[in-house]
Amino acid sequence: MDQQDPIEWQARSLRSWHLAILRFALTRDNADRLGMLAIANEIDRLGQRENERADFDFFRRTSTRLCEAILHPKEIGAETLLRQYLARIDEPELKRAVAAVLNLEHPEQASDKRRSKAYSALWRTRGLPSRQRA
Repeated sequence: MDQQDPIEWQARSLRSWHLAILRFALTRDNADRLGMLAIANEIDRLGQRENERADFDFFRRTSTRLCEAILHPKEIGAETLLRQYLARIDEPELKRAVAAVLNLEHPEQASDKRRSKAYSALWRTRGLPSRQRA
């Protein structure tokens, strides 16, 4: 069995966790929630011996809070928590997918809308017809 680079393994684990959150957000199924929590538990246990109690529980706590926010998006603080989570995702495609599933506007989308409104207004104030983007 060949040895995997620990950094690569951690990156794959983190990506798996993000995908599990995305899957739960899509299905809202308890089995998907449990899968996400299992991945979170595995990440939290990195570097610890098998029988050792895990003191680090960031991913489990975050997963639990994200589940609540996904299931109850109208609760106070839920949208803020989901937006903070979204901001932590580094992969652009994954970030767009999560934003779409959670009905959150992606930050780049928001800036594009502002730019396009300002751009259109500029053309209107100059009396020129605005160009339609294809």
